Amino acid sequence: QVQLVESGGGSVQAGGSLRLSCAASGLFRQYAMGWFRQATGKEREFVAAIGWSGVTTYYADSVKGRFTISRDNVKRTMYLQMNSLKLEDTAIYYCAARNSPSYALSPGNYDYWGQGTQVTVSS
Repeated sequence: QVQLVESGGGSVQAGGSLRLSCAASGLFRQYAMGWFRQATGKEREFVAAIGWSGVTTYYADSVKGRFTISRDNVKRTMYLQMNSLKLEDTAIYYCAARNSPSYALSPGNYDYWGQGTQVTVSS
């Protein structure tokens, strides 16, 4: 049984930082992972993705230069370091995994999802 568990969300003032983690279990093949977010009243949107090896990454323009995605395959954990947070970063953040070593940008291309963690940025 595949399980993805996010942690690290919380409330922070604008300009601050948070580090999200996503612990994976039950996955035995090479799998790419990604972070998505959904703000109230909006559709789920892509944030960042990383390939199995951790070498290839991709970011949404809105977070490029502020967020860093990484993974530790020994610990089976993916991370999202979020710096210079803005009010518009407020959302529920979801981690996702897919049965492929290559990342994808569309939520529909991911096979497994975590339950989400709330990130709230205030002024």
